[in-house]
Amino acid sequence: MTRQRIEIKKIANTAARQVTFSKRRRGLFKKAHELSTLCDAEIALIVFSATGKLFKYSSTSMRQVIERHRLQSERIDGLEGAPSVELQLESATHSVLSKEIAEKTQELRQLRGEDLHGLNLDQLKQLEKLVQGGLSQITETKDERFLKEISTLEKKGAELKEENLILKQQVENLPLVVKGQPSEPFPHLHKSGDPPPPPQGYNTSDISLTLGLPFPS
Repeated sequence: MTRQRIEIKKIANTAARQVTFSKRRRGLFKKAHELSTLCDAEIALIVFSATGKLFKYSSTSMRQVIERHRLQSERIDGLEGAPSVELQLESATHSVLSKEIAEKTQELRQLRGEDLHGLNLDQLKQLEKLVQGGLSQITETKDERFLKEISTLEKKGAELKEENLILKQQVENLPLVVKGQPSEPFPHLHKSGDPPPPPQGYNTSDISLTLGLPFPS
């Protein structure tokens, strides 16, 4: 037969409630003693009955366990209220960075000639040196850029001159072509043994008539 499960709720009958309290209290203290013995745990139990009677159990000293509990609670509460180490480091880093940004911003404004009223004579002289040094570096960088551009332009000019020379040589080597005549390299030359061609505009019929030769058909 299975054991009936007891519903956990307040027992209405006073006598039955008192009997249950005594049994459960002895069982609780027994379990606490077993836990302390088996696991070497430091345990303290304080129980007040419905009538206000005190019952307690301690594996060592009740006062010692209570004091240890108090100190532990204060330490935990202090850790919970204090910021973590990571948060403190982050806050300190943020503060340092904010200060550096403010200083650099102020220095930049002064280099632009702003907010100079609070500087003394030595600070103004130091600022003047910084500005002069910056202008010198700007001038040097500008001169370097100019020389680089001039060198690039000279190089491009030499390349264009060389290309023009090549094109001129190619044009000079092209064959001469006379309009209305065959495109021979040298049209004024004729083969050896052949009579020279008549000059342009010459009529061969005039020669035939003069010599009394029959006119060629």
